[in-house]
Amino acid sequence: MENQYISEQEQIRRDALKELENLGINPYPAAEYPVNTTAAQILEGYDPEKENFDQVTLAGRIMSRRIMGAASFMVIQDHSGRIQIYLKRDDICPGEDKTLYNTVFKKLLDIGDIVGVKGFAFITKTGELSVHAQELVLLGKSLRVLPIVKEKEGQVYDAFTDPEQRYRMRYVDLIVNPHVKDTFVKRTQMVNVMRDFFNRYGYLEVETPILQPIPGGANARPFITHHNALDIPLYMRIANELYLKKLIVGGFPGVYEFSKDFRNEGMDRTHNPEFTVLEIYVAYKDYFWMMDFTEKLTEKVAMELHGTTQVPFGDKIIDWKRPYKRLSMINAIKQYAGVDIVDMEEDELRKTCRKLNVPVTPSMGKGRLIDAIFGQYCEKHLIQPTFITDYPKATSPLSKKHRDDPRLTERFELFVNGKELANAYSELNDPIDQLERFREQIRLKEKGDDEAMFIDMDFIRALEFGMPPTAGMGIGIDRLCMLMTNSSSIQDVLFFPQMRPE
Repeated sequence: MENQYISEQEQIRRDALKELENLGINPYPAAEYPVNTTAAQILEGYDPEKENFDQVTLAGRIMSRRIMGAASFMVIQDHSGRIQIYLKRDDICPGEDKTLYNTVFKKLLDIGDIVGVKGFAFITKTGELSVHAQELVLLGKSLRVLPIVKEKEGQVYDAFTDPEQRYRMRYVDLIVNPHVKDTFVKRTQMVNVMRDFFNRYGYLEVETPILQPIPGGANARPFITHHNALDIPLYMRIANELYLKKLIVGGFPGVYEFSKDFRNEGMDRTHNPEFTVLEIYVAYKDYFWMMDFTEKLTEKVAMELHGTTQVPFGDKIIDWKRPYKRLSMINAIKQYAGVDIVDMEEDELRKTCRKLNVPVTPSMGKGRLIDAIFGQYCEKHLIQPTFITDYPKATSPLSKKHRDDPRLTERFELFVNGKELANAYSELNDPIDQLERFREQIRLKEKGDDEAMFIDMDFIRALEFGMPPTAGMGIGIDRLCMLMTNSSSIQDVLFFPQMRPE
């Protein structure tokens, strides 16, 4: 973004930059700075009786300064936290040359500058653990003014809290709101716990294409691009399901992938057009096994991140201790909407939606109508982890018919806090049935449903070679992270959420 306006304060910093260069000080040195400790290590490990940390080298960003003549204080922040630095002119500028201190530190350094400090830890007269600086080096000059939080008489001023600015300038958000970093550290820990869980079962982590000739594996509107060399349209993947099932056909007993998926749909507190999904497929298993597996996984994530299964979210406590409640979709709609939809055809479902004041459109087929009733009447009641099971066939084009009721499928979704978190099936491995389900999706697309699936004939060919009975599950990593970090918006768990350009 071109900088068309420079504020008075920013111009002062640019003038200071030139003056530093005139003094022969490189404001952006290239040489390695030999950091040997962090603020947190000093704060947690210093023992005044042992007088340890007597030769420390640390680096960080200046967050505050107090200039007091020949001795001054500043607070620097590194990746681990903040620590006070004590600067005495005669220590950092020995001899007669006081230029560094009088000109550089007092006039040319600013809050936000990155500096290196060598010295020793000690306790000040006021009892604060600090580092007595014996060397101060400028490592990076800041030309922008940080929105530093100020407090007076218990009131907070100038806090960097505007969501749009925080998401747009995440780099500033991370500097001035250190708690934000904790969310993303927990996100990485969460993924590592999941990856370790799968690896202990012996399942293989794989990678599948992001650019696909056919967007398969989900009902969603894709992003479309064009490959110049092949002169063909390509789609950003909406799911990686079909590719992973091809690997099961190829003989792998279990495969999983943390995938970036892309859906050209609306944006809100739980939806971003680019998002992360974990999908896993295991041969010779069914959806009952996968429910047990999913319970074990999510319970383990909660325990590893929090040391308890009871995790706060807003004004609620979500208890991830298994087993989770199980309720069929048909019975959920009976319980919360008061209707039995199991034998209803499309026309009757449409009339039922009107009676229930559920908005419908002409393009909505039987499956979308059922989903609409469920979404409006049932989801809001599913606060604690709940498996909704046995979906009608019309809602589940990739799921195997129920072994006891051919009107239903062997599918479950895990709902938490009123939102879908995971989706899983006993995977459909009958190629003839699968082709007919795809053809039904095409009929829906012809009616105007732009989220209906395409026919993937290569996937049908793979099934014709034979796929073993398989259980598959996809879980939204962003939504799971929201629940595990008490974050009310998906933008809070994405480093760089999608935003309209400035």
